[in-house]
Amino acid sequence: MRWPWSSRNTLPLLHVDIDEGEGPTVVLVHGIASSTTTFTNVIPMLLPDHRVVAIDLLGFGASPSPADAGYTIEEHVEYLERTLASLDVGRCILVGHSLGSLIVARYAATHAEAVRALVLVSPPVYLPPDAFGDPVERTAMGLYLRAYEFLRSNKRFTIRNAAVLSRLSPIKDVLEVSERNWRAFTLSLQHAIETQTAVSDIAAVSAPVQLVYGTLDPFLMPGGLRIVEQMRHVSVHRVAGGDHVIRPRMARVVATAVASVAAREFRVG
Repeated sequence: MRWPWSSRNTLPLLHVDIDEGEGPTVVLVHGIASSTTTFTNVIPMLLPDHRVVAIDLLGFGASPSPADAGYTIEEHVEYLERTLASLDVGRCILVGHSLGSLIVARYAATHAEAVRALVLVSPPVYLPPDAFGDPVERTAMGLYLRAYEFLRSNKRFTIRNAAVLSRLSPIKDVLEVSERNWRAFTLSLQHAIETQTAVSDIAAVSAPVQLVYGTLDPFLMPGGLRIVEQMRHVSVHRVAGGDHVIRPRMARVVATAVASVAAREFRVG
């Protein structure tokens, strides 16, 4: 797929932090304000039986931050597509966390031939507030969007509090909001999370989808998740007491989900 603002031959590649192992290829795509560090607890569980490719998203980690980037979902997908093509990945299992889950869902919806299966971890599936019939959920969605707008509009507050959360996180350096990635953070939040088509993207995916999330994740909207959970090609794994971070227990669920779809796919194939 081509976008009017892009020239595929001149796009820089995303940073590939890990490309190791043998077996079915698993591509790991992290979320906003993070890096491949997101998957610290997952990667060791996958490497014995898979080729593991872990990529930093546009504007995050060690990936480039083009001055003219708009950080739309389409742009994130095109950079991902070009990077995977450079690695000769072929058909793969895509694992996305948070924003990464929205990106891989769009990728799978538009590149069906390239995807064996999806594993969506902690996906922030949002809808416009007026799409919710329940007034409580409608109000909650509105509050999420206003909170994100506040974060985008209050740079010093957001950077300072992100640093505090990063220090408290069980995974070192899993969260970064700084001067370096501020533009990528705010535009990705606005153009890929607040404005999204995750429900229709996931519905359009022809590959099997594994949905993994923690029951205490503060960034998830139950109403949006319910819609996805009802789709026939989606299998759901709820991690009791889990939050947004992929801690060891959630990592085991993610690794099991990957192994199950890999085994099923290769038995069929």
